[in-house]
Amino acid sequence: MVKIIDVARESGTSPATVSRVLNKNDRVDPELVRRVVSAADRLGYRPNALARNLRRQRTSLWLLIISDIENSFFTSVARGVEDVAQRNGFSVVLCNADEDESKERQYVELAASELAAGVILSPHSARTQVERLASSSISLVLIDRSLSTPVDFVTSDSRGGARAATEHLLQQGWRRPACITGPRSAETAELRRAGYEDALEAAGIRTKRIVHEPFHIDGGRTGAAQLLDRGKPPDALFAANSALAMGALEELWSRGLRPGSDIGLITFDDVPWARFTDPPISVVAQPAYQVGARAAQMLVERINGSLQGKPRKIVLETELVVRASSRRALPPADRGASAGRTAIKGAHLAVADTSRT
Repeated sequence: MVKIIDVARESGTSPATVSRVLNKNDRVDPELVRRVVSAADRLGYRPNALARNLRRQRTSLWLLIISDIENSFFTSVARGVEDVAQRNGFSVVLCNADEDESKERQYVELAASELAAGVILSPHSARTQVERLASSSISLVLIDRSLSTPVDFVTSDSRGGARAATEHLLQQGWRRPACITGPRSAETAELRRAGYEDALEAAGIRTKRIVHEPFHIDGGRTGAAQLLDRGKPPDALFAANSALAMGALEELWSRGLRPGSDIGLITFDDVPWARFTDPPISVVAQPAYQVGARAAQMLVERINGSLQGKPRKIVLETELVVRASSRRALPPADRGASAGRTAIKGAHLAVADTSRT
């Protein structure tokens, strides 16, 4: 490995001069600068970023700690974070906590020990410990889920989106909608359950069909099976994220049930595959890229000092995207008699869908 002393010998200068040149000290004679830069290029010298950062007491790295790397929501979030970080001279390290408290704790400790410039975190639960970051003066912004400790926070309207999804199912004529949501420790799971309950209460429906499962495909399949095996099974499903929806779809297909005709289906998150299934899946779309970008911009402003004062909370709106899986198909005997009404209704929905793309 080439060291500063090697560059000094090659350029005929001192290590102190080389150091000043590499740190862009404008008091160095231009001829010495030329000699040092030329020697460094010939030798292939690369500055030791870690040593430089130790001197500065801070790196240019951010840690983006997400709760589940398989959730496509976080793919778009990460893109938003990285775009803003790059424009402001920061690099992003992606860390997957996988809904595991111990892994999450290790990444928080890593951020503190490596002198990260900032952290963007989707916490496992409200109990996630972030005091180590505060004690190390590391700026923190939360995404998707909040903490009991007040911290800058960017999210989307989970409760409102879940209510809109459930209201849509009821408006389509489904009378026994059920909710497959995530673990009780996850704030988003509880907010989406609450939104589902809000819609039922507004409609005067007392029976609530709810299962809590891990935010994974297996959880969706297990939850759907539990609901469908009940004495009075649901006639529609609201899945609290796309992984749960995929698992629910597997269970429906295994039973020969077709969304949109045999059972209604709608999910949170407009994942790429949702529009290409047969039938296409209705969704509550979250502005995932904007969540990441807004969180990153807030982090930049905290780091450079332009944002001062109490923690801020930003809640972005969701969007209901209606597709065939939640539209209740008419029985064959009713289609002819209702052709005019269906055509008008379909045209209205088509215009609404187009405006959302």
